[in-house]
Amino acid sequence: MAEQKLSGDVFYPSAEIKNHANAKCDELYKFASKESLSFWSSEADNLHWFKKWDKVLDDSNKPFFKWFTGGKTNICYNCLDVHVKTFRRNKLAFIWEGENGESLSLSYFALKRETCRFANVLKGLGIQKGDRVTIYMGRVPEIIIAMLACARIGAVHSVVYGGFSVEALHERLEDSQSKVLVVADGAFQRGKIVELKKIADEALQRAATVQSVVVVKRTGHQINMEQGRDMWYHELMALPIANSFCPAEKTDAEDPLFLLYTSGTTGKPKAILHTHGGYMVGIYSTLKYVFDIHEDDRFWCAADPGWITGHSYIVYGPLLNGATSFMYEGAPSYPFPNRWWQMIEKYGINILYTAPTAIRGFMRYGDAWPNRHDLSSLRLLGSVGEPINPEAWKWYHRVIGKEKCPIMDTWWQTETGMFMITPMPCTPLKPGSGTKPFPGIEADIVDDNGNPVKPNEEGFLVIKTPWPAMIRTIYNDPDRYVNQYWSKYPGMYMTGDSARKDDDGYFWIIGRVDDVIKVSGYRLGTAEIESALVSHPSVAEAAAIGLPHDVKGNAIHAYVILKTGVNKTDTLVEELRQHVGHEVGPIAKPEHIEIVDSLPKTRSGKIMRRVLKAKALGLDPGNLSTLEE
Repeated sequence: MAEQKLSGDVFYPSAEIKNHANAKCDELYKFASKESLSFWSSEADNLHWFKKWDKVLDDSNKPFFKWFTGGKTNICYNCLDVHVKTFRRNKLAFIWEGENGESLSLSYFALKRETCRFANVLKGLGIQKGDRVTIYMGRVPEIIIAMLACARIGAVHSVVYGGFSVEALHERLEDSQSKVLVVADGAFQRGKIVELKKIADEALQRAATVQSVVVVKRTGHQINMEQGRDMWYHELMALPIANSFCPAEKTDAEDPLFLLYTSGTTGKPKAILHTHGGYMVGIYSTLKYVFDIHEDDRFWCAADPGWITGHSYIVYGPLLNGATSFMYEGAPSYPFPNRWWQMIEKYGINILYTAPTAIRGFMRYGDAWPNRHDLSSLRLLGSVGEPINPEAWKWYHRVIGKEKCPIMDTWWQTETGMFMITPMPCTPLKPGSGTKPFPGIEADIVDDNGNPVKPNEEGFLVIKTPWPAMIRTIYNDPDRYVNQYWSKYPGMYMTGDSARKDDDGYFWIIGRVDDVIKVSGYRLGTAEIESALVSHPSVAEAAAIGLPHDVKGNAIHAYVILKTGVNKTDTLVEELRQHVGHEVGPIAKPEHIEIVDSLPKTRSGKIMRRVLKAKALGLDPGNLSTLEE
């Protein structure tokens, strides 16, 4: 990409950054745009295959695309075995720090040993290729070991974010028909214990398919252990069955690797299905080029393994690249707002990848906390989860990056599996813009009829060609997959986001066009929140919307109609907030609940959330022709 003069506020990369980069931008973009399948094939050639593929892309049954068909591989083998056979054998794969100050480091050799041992434990519990295993923990090393162990034997993991509560866990157990649940007794968060096992016990009362529960001891507090079902992780790992030899299953490129549930606009959350081959190639390449991974780097993706960011860029991406990763268990500002900066200084972190929510949270504490630490090890910064506002971008660049670290502002989704619109270190940056599509990705912004919009006009963001790490289907619901992503614009993937392109072709993501609220970078369906409210005995109807929030990006505001005879009290409003937290998770607690007499609805009975949003923001609600009188 030639460094032409760009319009607006532009930060150009230094010669040092450009010379250090893994990729020569111009050449990479040129090759990938002319020969995208050759580009992806050449990237796949860098990885290990038990049998090479017959065809890079099979598009004979659109939109059910297949990648590297006929190829046999295993993502766990590529993450561990490949490196253990080289000089990386004793290189650190992970450095972990607990909220309470405990720490643990695992080399590639040690991580492979522990993964094989737990893979044999899973086999001993009857888990076979294709079986589903649900994982429900905080940010501890065992979550990575459990994911890799599933991948090694061809089982399908379904990781449930440790902040989700009873109903969310139960739904995901039930939908995936998991045979085994791997859960921690608890997690440390802001000095308190999150009682994960207690939540799991409640969810398991209604989850008929779970036969065995493996419990990781993290907090050591008193928990219930049901005889015949619940077993301690450390006791199983001490058994002779847990030996350190476990061959990797030769999985087909299209064999399922994991399910990850993401909020739908209506009904239950949907299980996004990703596979071994294409997903592996996509995340390997994107991390290598976007974050310019080198042998001596220490990479910190400060997300949670329970979200796609954690799957792709805490667990699999860094390991595929033979990198050293850092993972921290607890809250960003616990016990003081310098915790992150202290750890960057302590461990010599080179790359920090986090969410705008965290950045805005740190901005509130001022510059003094980061300025008391030596952050000179940082070389690159990253942003994920939602569009970053220019003010936060500039603070991050100036205070954390000391004006020398380019910010890789990445746009992608659970469904895309990998970065889609993103700069590389050689890209001139505009604060608030994700810049351009990754090499080999063709994106555009279209109007209602699918025609490209003019520069600076808002439209619908679409992807025009398939990519390796793409969603294969919605588990057990292929019709929903077609309807949700491929029906509006035939031949184009509908992202559900609105965006615009400026005169330089830079993409600016605006936000969701559907009823999904992004809180602190986490996607929450209005349907889930409303269902939780209506499940309370005092509530007749409910509607939830997202309103702008300085720190979280969006905050949930709920409107509730009470049942006849129930009176509004402050105690009830707080009880409803806590009830949502119990049913969905603390992240879903509404910021504000308003008790109302009626809700704006269409004649077909659909709640018009945009009307509620417009009213709350003091804006024109627009066309009300479909509004019921």
